[in-house]
Amino acid sequence: MKIRRIFDKRTWPLWLSFWLPLILMTGYFIYRHMAPFGSSSLLTVDMGQQYVDLFSYFRHTLLHDPSAFFYSFSKTIGGDMMGVWAYYLMSPFNLILLAFPGQSITVGIFIMTILKYGCAGLAFAWLLTKTRTQRGWLVPIFSTAYAMMGWMVANQLNLIWLDTTAILPLVILGLERLFKTGKIRWFAGWLTVMLIDNYYMGYMVILFSCLYWLYAATKYWQNFKTMLIQAAKFAWGGLLSVLLSAWLLLPTLYALLQSKAQYNVTKISWKFEYKPWKMLAKYVIGSFNFDQMPAGQPNVYIAWLAIIGFIVFFLSRQFKWSLKVSVGLITAFLLLSFCYGPLDLFWHADQFPVWYPYRFSFVFSFWVVWIAAQTLTEKLTIKLWQAVIALGLIAAGLITVALNLKHVSYVDAANLMITVGLAAISLVLLVLPKERRLWLYQVVALLLVATDMTINAVASLNNISYVSQAEFGQYTQALDTTVSGIQKQDHNFYRIGKTFTRTKDDPLQAAYNGADHFSSTFESIIPNFFGSIGQPDGDGVVTYSNGTLITDSLLDMQYFMDKTVPSAQADNNNYNSYIPVTSTKPDLQHYSKQITLSNSQATVYKNPYALGLGFGANDKILKLKVSKTTGDPVARQELLYQTLANRSTSALISAENFDQVVFQNVKKVVTLTGSVVNKQNLAKTGSIYFKFTPQTNDSYYITLGQNLTPSNASFYLNGKELKQYPTYRHTIAVNVATNSKGKTVTFGIQMKKTSLWLQNFTLYKLDNQQFAKSARKLQQSPWTITKHSSSKLTGTINIKQKHQVLMTTIPYSAGWHAKVDGKPVATKKVIHTFVAVPLSQGKHKVTLTYRPPLLVPGLIASGIGIVGTLAWFGVKRRRKTD
Repeated sequence: MKIRRIFDKRTWPLWLSFWLPLILMTGYFIYRHMAPFGSSSLLTVDMGQQYVDLFSYFRHTLLHDPSAFFYSFSKTIGGDMMGVWAYYLMSPFNLILLAFPGQSITVGIFIMTILKYGCAGLAFAWLLTKTRTQRGWLVPIFSTAYAMMGWMVANQLNLIWLDTTAILPLVILGLERLFKTGKIRWFAGWLTVMLIDNYYMGYMVILFSCLYWLYAATKYWQNFKTMLIQAAKFAWGGLLSVLLSAWLLLPTLYALLQSKAQYNVTKISWKFEYKPWKMLAKYVIGSFNFDQMPAGQPNVYIAWLAIIGFIVFFLSRQFKWSLKVSVGLITAFLLLSFCYGPLDLFWHADQFPVWYPYRFSFVFSFWVVWIAAQTLTEKLTIKLWQAVIALGLIAAGLITVALNLKHVSYVDAANLMITVGLAAISLVLLVLPKERRLWLYQVVALLLVATDMTINAVASLNNISYVSQAEFGQYTQALDTTVSGIQKQDHNFYRIGKTFTRTKDDPLQAAYNGADHFSSTFESIIPNFFGSIGQPDGDGVVTYSNGTLITDSLLDMQYFMDKTVPSAQADNNNYNSYIPVTSTKPDLQHYSKQITLSNSQATVYKNPYALGLGFGANDKILKLKVSKTTGDPVARQELLYQTLANRSTSALISAENFDQVVFQNVKKVVTLTGSVVNKQNLAKTGSIYFKFTPQTNDSYYITLGQNLTPSNASFYLNGKELKQYPTYRHTIAVNVATNSKGKTVTFGIQMKKTSLWLQNFTLYKLDNQQFAKSARKLQQSPWTITKHSSSKLTGTINIKQKHQVLMTTIPYSAGWHAKVDGKPVATKKVIHTFVAVPLSQGKHKVTLTYRPPLLVPGLIASGIGIVGTLAWFGVKRRRKTD
């Protein structure tokens, strides 16, 4: 009986709406050999470079370390995680990933992706059914058009956003119920779910809800008093949603103020961002490719049946003129938002997006399909004069695209002709009279929409390449094996560095304390600091690929993973394909090789100079003033290290001269650093070779300014290509020699352009003996950590000298709270970056606990919302019983 109730004549359209888009997309993924059905995967762009690692962190947190929900030392050298959860990981679909460890996580991503397609169709079908807008075969027609819209296809690689398409129809259903019944619980409930699931997309849903309220107020107009009541309930529903989700939103707000709000510049341009006619090209199938990701037009493709229905809405006499004006104004506002800078910025919360422009375009596709669903009646028939007008508008749009094909590289003539055919068939189908066998015409319409949306998905996604399952799986296995080998041998707190990189979130993927990271909620103090000490950095990203002996010691890089070179060249070539080396580090010769941890993929080294997470240091560091980003990174390293050790009179670093400089097809210059060199013969390659012969076994470094990147030149060390992370926006330090006494070292630069600026190009020598003395002095008073979790560290320290502090390399945050010998002590912010704790001379027990800022106020606000809601329902129930 229960099964019959689930599968009956009322529910089968819902099931079809769920399964049809799911099956269509599954079929395409099988065709593309996506895991588990082949050798490829769904990993591409941010999905492969960011999300998959965060999904691994999600599994680790839920299964092994719940404290990492608040803070993680796998987020570079440490960072708040609530903002990461709020943006990336709060989707309930992520629970599927718990069943897919390691390299099999790509299968979990596959399942999540197709389920989100299906749930988008189901949610829209639910909206159509509960509002009695459509029934029967017409329900899956419009739900499929919605679930497989161009935005969904183009952004499936941004899996974290796709939940929105399933939640938006339910929020709109809540608004419909608000106007029809006066009840706000459905609206407030699903808006709360949206804000918790992804606050960023939730912001866009809120903006669209405001527009929809204007539409609904026109649609259900009674009188001015009723409208005011509805407005008050709408506002209260939105406020209640914010209260119920405040436990997550308030800490996230703080995280954003420390991250994205600081390093994204928002300069408003009061003009159109491109010629508006280009939006017409997005109604051609396959109008999406890789170039559209960083900068392009909104992805708004939907089935032509729905487009025609939307046009006919304005021609139909069944809708009052005021409603048509309302729909027209909202449509115009949305279209203007797609091309006018200030409105675009408004939809993106006053922060222009980095890649994936017009992320809010899903609301426009929803809007078009929803209006079309209310227009096309059960008979799916329109009048001839309406068809003629629609034909004229469609023809004008497609002809405009055809005449400007050279200006829209993502559209080709073949796809344009297919689009013309789909539009023509859709128009003919709607014009045909359907007196007999109406159900057959409806089935044909469903097949037409399914074909339309499938062709667009195939044509669009065929333009995108994906990471192979082997490439991801082999690297993941190698990293996990090496990290687990270290962790089984050493259970203490330490950080691990490496000379190879798949993504900047490798530490999150393999659950170890590292120094790399990439996310949208990355505290700006870390990229600023890393850039200042010669590491590649950017907005929301750092890569610890250029560590020196000084920074390895300071940041507690106790272990280093280095690629093991296979003996056979064929194996080495294959190995390079999935374990790319991104760091040249001769300094590893100064570290002890851990033979017991060596495997076929990587060799582990232990750093004898690592200082630990905290150590006793001279309190002069509290007053040291350094610029946040500018200056010589090597000189800054020396200043910081020697100040901490109180050995400022003992120099660690000295600038060295090259013994010989050879110019090949390059005009000679006398001064190297800061010079601009030019080719002699522009048609030939220009190269410069810098040679020096070390007189000691000390470490040598060459600094390269941000102009000296692989886009401008190729770099070679002793005839071999320099292994270096390719992008950086500040001067970096490259380790070029160590233990090379009497051996000639050659650093080569091959120009890629006619001229090259030798920006901040300097050779430095580190006095290894003096460095070791400073390291040993700083190691005299270690903070010996006895207990540690992701958000709480307890240890002991013996301060042996006056005027010392506990210096840590924990990134400063108002969320860190210190207790010394059981008593609260205020922390200090050192060199714009780290936590320090003032201590008196003697032995102390120091505990650092992390509590996300604004978490307590958020919990209080959510508690008030929950208690108030329960009390309201209790009062209403009592009134009914009375």
